[in-house]
Amino acid sequence: MKKLRTNIDRYFDKLDNRWRRLPLRKQYRYTLYFFTAYLLLTVGVVFKVWYDTAKSRNDMQIEHIENPILKKNENPARLQDTLTTIFKNKLYERK
Repeated sequence: MKKLRTNIDRYFDKLDNRWRRLPLRKQYRYTLYFFTAYLLLTVGVVFKVWYDTAKSRNDMQIEHIENPILKKNENPARLQDTLTTIFKNKLYERK
């Protein structure tokens, strides 16, 4: 684990050195590009949230909660058989 930590630290040190060797003008330009991309992404997300909330009709459908296990298309006879089997096994355990 220490070796992994050391390798990661070394990698980040190399990246930091490469960044510092860049001319200030390029550093400024890259920072401006990343900030612009972040700003566009933020504006896009805010617009999407605003659009979705403006489109909704403020009504909520209330439905019963359904058991996802029972949604499977199983044969009811098979379910009944398993229940009777369980009851029979419990009866035999009591004897």
